[in-house]
Amino acid sequence: MKVSVQLLGRFSVRIDDREISAAAWKRDRAAAIVKFLAVAPQHRVHREQAMEAFWPDLDVELAGANLRKAIHFARRAVGAHDLLELDKQIVAISPDVAFETDVERFEAAAKVALKSRDPADCEKAAGLYGGVLLPDDRFLDWLDTPRNQLQRLYGDVLRAGRLWRLLIALDPTDEEAQCALMQAALDAGNRSEAIRQFYQLRERLHVELGVGPSKPAIELYERALALSGVEPVTPVERIRAALAWSLVHLQSGDFDKAAELARQTRSQALDAGLGREVGEAGAVLGLTAHVQGRWRDLFRREFTEWVESRSSFVSAVFDGHLCLAEFCLCDAKGHGAIAEAARELLAVAEEAGSAAGKGLACLILGEIARCADDLTEAEKLLTEAERLHVEANAVSGRVLVLERLAEIALARGQKWRAGRLIQRALADATQSWLSSHLLLRLQALAVRAAATEEEVADAILAGDRLLTPGACQPCSMALRTASAIALAEAGDLEQVDRRLNEAERIAGMWQGGPWAAALWEARGVQRQAQANRMRALAALTEAAARYEDLGRPADHARCLKRMAEL
Repeated sequence: MKVSVQLLGRFSVRIDDREISAAAWKRDRAAAIVKFLAVAPQHRVHREQAMEAFWPDLDVELAGANLRKAIHFARRAVGAHDLLELDKQIVAISPDVAFETDVERFEAAAKVALKSRDPADCEKAAGLYGGVLLPDDRFLDWLDTPRNQLQRLYGDVLRAGRLWRLLIALDPTDEEAQCALMQAALDAGNRSEAIRQFYQLRERLHVELGVGPSKPAIELYERALALSGVEPVTPVERIRAALAWSLVHLQSGDFDKAAELARQTRSQALDAGLGREVGEAGAVLGLTAHVQGRWRDLFRREFTEWVESRSSFVSAVFDGHLCLAEFCLCDAKGHGAIAEAARELLAVAEEAGSAAGKGLACLILGEIARCADDLTEAEKLLTEAERLHVEANAVSGRVLVLERLAEIALARGQKWRAGRLIQRALADATQSWLSSHLLLRLQALAVRAAATEEEVADAILAGDRLLTPGACQPCSMALRTASAIALAEAGDLEQVDRRLNEAERIAGMWQGGPWAAALWEARGVQRQAQANRMRALAALTEAAARYEDLGRPADHARCLKRMAEL
């Protein structure tokens, strides 16, 4: 019998010439034990390793029984009893089976390629890397090490073969690869290709890491702009170079220089009619003010100045502040003072006749009402905010309004209505330059709005694909906690601890808002699913107290209800 297992890019098992259908793996643990052994050195592990990986909270007797069941169902799935062996100490793929994996084929080819450094060998090895190791099992701790090792090995092969485009496909933020292609384009006198490559790098760094290109990359870009004998440099090209430099100053801690350059760049973008660049320059201004502890003052001045100017770029300016406005205003303590400030801003916008200004003020007031559990008033304000954002053609703001309206639908138990609002918001979110932030927030709601186990699993998987290493951390928090709670409530505890550990790390970096409370609530649900009543009560008590302190009665009541169920 010949068994071939695919682990790179997806999971599949072939017995001789027959592929086992996905439906055959009715038990998750049956597939998991095959994956575990396929990845393990020599395809054998001590039985305690398997029990610790899959049932760490059970005693030895129960974990051993579960292991035997998993092996039984795995044998049934593949239709071959002699595939897996289990004795008192070792679980293994039978040595009598001709067993191979795509991982082993890739590793063997990569070893040859790195030794020879021959481009042909590198291309051959690269062709055997079918993708990330078991991508649908991202949050399994035992896969972290082999997954990272394989990805590094693939990157080493690409770098050895100077396969820059494949390296960029693996990691779009790899500046060595991007700069190598820019340099090659410059050497060939291809100015437009060098510029296109820089724009690609700039966009991916923004989406993946929230940063700008490095000094060497910007210098290559400026060399491309300075090439003689070609068309003149356009305003957008100069403005994007200036924005990149402002981010370099911000990242180096020269906040005053970053702010000065951002103001100059925004003025130039206004003159050139470049809405996105107006927003991006405003975002740099907001970030510099935030790290210096003066964002709220800046936002108040900016709001008043721009709505009174009656500029057509008001929505673009507000886009640059949206994430910080959500973080610093809508989820902060002291709702009374924030509401008063928002009403003042609303009055300024009404006097100026600014639909964008009135829409943003109504969004803030509607969010405050929602947090206070005044759903009728919140819906009224947010519905008006949506109308105003449509009138102002403010796409990003409208997406946030629809997100909050979906929150209200969920609070009322109307999952069907929340789902429709989410779909409307998703259609708009893709049109915004803030899409990478907005999609994370909407996917968190999609997890909560899912009506069946299958829909929940699909929503979590779609969310996991958005959680790239550089995904906006504040915007990812709701998705991380929602996914952890949904998995815990479904009894799928294997991934919960890892998700919450990541969320706790992020919450520790961004103090404020309801995140700490949400984490305590998720821990409580996790402990409840683990049948640890005392720790569940302690966690939910802490969550309830924090929600109460934040002035969020509905969240507070939900935690009390969970406690009563215990």
